[in-house]
Amino acid sequence: MSSEPAGSRASSTSPASSASFMSPAPRALPGRSPVSVALSLARSGRVPGPRFPAGPQTTPWPGPALPVPGPLDRLLRRSLAGGRLRPAASAGALHPVNAHLLLGAGTGLPPGRYAYQPVTHRLHPRGAVDGNVPPGALAVLTVTARRTVSQYGHRGWPLLLLDTGHAAAALVLAGAPAWCPDADGALLAAAAGLPSGRCGEHALAAVRLTPGPEDALAWWAARPPGAPPPPDAHPAPPVLRDAWDVLDALTAPARGRAVPAARGRGGAPYPDAVWRAPGAAVPPEAGTGPNGAEAGPDGAEAVAARRSAQPPFPGVPDETRLAAVARAAAAAAAAAHPPRGRATGAPAGASATTAGPALAWDLVRADAPGAPRRAEDLARRAAGQAWLTRTGALLLAHGCPDDAGPAHVRHAHLTAGYAVGAAQATAARLGLASRPVGSWQHGPGGPAHLVHALALGTATEGNSPR
Repeated sequence: MSSEPAGSRASSTSPASSASFMSPAPRALPGRSPVSVALSLARSGRVPGPRFPAGPQTTPWPGPALPVPGPLDRLLRRSLAGGRLRPAASAGALHPVNAHLLLGAGTGLPPGRYAYQPVTHRLHPRGAVDGNVPPGALAVLTVTARRTVSQYGHRGWPLLLLDTGHAAAALVLAGAPAWCPDADGALLAAAAGLPSGRCGEHALAAVRLTPGPEDALAWWAARPPGAPPPPDAHPAPPVLRDAWDVLDALTAPARGRAVPAARGRGGAPYPDAVWRAPGAAVPPEAGTGPNGAEAGPDGAEAVAARRSAQPPFPGVPDETRLAAVARAAAAAAAAAHPPRGRATGAPAGASATTAGPALAWDLVRADAPGAPRRAEDLARRAAGQAWLTRTGALLLAHGCPDDAGPAHVRHAHLTAGYAVGAAQATAARLGLASRPVGSWQHGPGGPAHLVHALALGTATEGNSPR
């Protein structure tokens, strides 16, 4: 289960004085896209405004609460289930990610759409379907932006993407065979049966929970919508509406797509989804710890046992274990990158430039020359989290510039969350203390365009990950 206290990735309430070198808030200039302006703002030194109500911890779906059927029980229990503490990491333990299950024949329940309730580990029916339902089970991952933006303000929407990547990694580590990080938001929302227009949730990714046909998302998208989420009784502050606008832009169809795989409710085309192989499994070499000793559980058990350790953890892990964690992150990120000659979420034959270049990874050790000064700079860039100066190592993911296109921004952040989720599960298996770090701002110290990171150290009695 996760143990992310408020501000676990990067506190958005750090004093502005701790980041005096940071750039001023960006302005909307001619030629700059709204996503570019929003990303520059999220990375700027502007301190988020007052907090507002986060709403319920989970969506209060009405109707019966059904037990999770056998084929999916272990997978969901080990990846998403729990209250404030859950297997997947989340900024501030706010857990904005929701899972809508699309169940075909042979899954243990009548075919239809179901909302998963992680606290009770139950499914709420959202509407049956008929016809030639494709076999297997899918999950569409959506986010309730209010939960995260209520605390992190204008820095919240990138954390929503990172959290979704962590949830996808947890599902894959628990046994899901594939995931899709970049299908159109319209396709994902329609497949989940969400109503058109804003309903408080944004669809960001899909996970194949059991084997099934490649075009299952398009089949579900062509079905009538299911029961909508209960309306949000709280007013939407401007910063939340801004986050919704960014999420809309991030999931909009890319230009130049052609040859739809299916047609939507109103006859509009939906592009096909590009499914990625897992790539998040704990690597074989991670099964051996120092001196050849066996190190912890397998991938599914590692993510279930994963904890974000309480800092500080200044001990530098040995080179073998650090290398295993770094390889797990790089392998997961590489598996999530779009295949050559194919744009993210676009039909075969389209350009592969939509998502931009792959993430780059750096490993910063506390015992390296110049490490103390670099750690101080990185701590300031991480919203003033001074504990990073007392960390054994830091695995950095970077490579998404402020002027990147919407598809690139979305893909980089989802991939970074997915890869760091895989890396943290590997760290847990190897007995290391670890903690994801997000909400990076501009400034010196390490690579530009930081997206996500994983702090690492040796576990002690006070900060053991298990």
